[in-house]
Amino acid sequence: MKPPQTLHLDAALVDNAVSLWNSGGLVAIPTETVYGLGANACDGSAVASIYKVKSRPQFNPLIVHVADIETAQKYVQWNDAAQTLAEAFWPGPLTLVLPRTAQCPISALVSAGGDTIAIRIPAHPIAQQLMKAFGGGIAAPSANRSGRVSPTTAQHVRDELGDSIPLIIDGGPCVVGLESTVVDVSGKEAVILRPGSITHAMLSQVLGYEIGQGQNQKKSPGQMESHYAPSIPVRLNATQVEPEEALLAFGAPFHGAAATLNLSPKRDLIEAAANLFAMLRALDDPRFHSIAVMPIPDEGIGTAINDRLARASVR
Repeated sequence: MKPPQTLHLDAALVDNAVSLWNSGGLVAIPTETVYGLGANACDGSAVASIYKVKSRPQFNPLIVHVADIETAQKYVQWNDAAQTLAEAFWPGPLTLVLPRTAQCPISALVSAGGDTIAIRIPAHPIAQQLMKAFGGGIAAPSANRSGRVSPTTAQHVRDELGDSIPLIIDGGPCVVGLESTVVDVSGKEAVILRPGSITHAMLSQVLGYEIGQGQNQKKSPGQMESHYAPSIPVRLNATQVEPEEALLAFGAPFHGAAATLNLSPKRDLIEAAANLFAMLRALDDPRFHSIAVMPIPDEGIGTAINDRLARASVR
């Protein structure tokens, strides 16, 4: 039997989700970025079940989702940079990395044994309602097998994880379609660990200085070299397409591909980001030799798109 799903969140469904979380269960939830596989972040066994269902390496940390800043402050050591960014971008697709509080109850598995926690307030109204009803932190990585293309619809979750989770809450297609920007604010100056729809320029403007960029597998998900990967090869910056290839186009497409999907015919980077994972999934078909991807401008949210495509192309 397939897990139940709905587009409308009624009181009974909220109670069901909260009950599952309180008893150590998993619930797939919609967010504005991608669908998340949620568990009680304070329950080590529940968090371990996320890793099991996803076949996820345990050195890869998880993001904790909360309803409000007050809840976040129970888990992490707040600072001025966090307050500035939270006021500007929360609720929304921004994750902040901060030191754990001294008595933080979040499972060490969430932060892969590290001393920081990645945390955010999601903007999706269903996710917000669920976080408020639960009252604590929900660890929720993308609801897919580790390293695979992230899910942006409830159907993607059903196709990927099937009966391995008891409840899928359908909130429609994700409007952002890329995982959140991750910013480490645990040091003297903020550092972007994972690009997303909250861009370098947006962050720098709010903080008042040029924000840096870095890598840290202990602090942020999405740092593995190979990630978001289809089962067939991905060829980037294609200037032509072969007859046996599928084409992921941007703007005016090349002719001659075995199949074509267009991220944005009008070359809109926001539209392209929203379509990226769904279209990669749709073209991930063994009938095709590979997926040829037309060049994406490396500016604004295009930087995040290219980051995901680069990781998808590593084999």
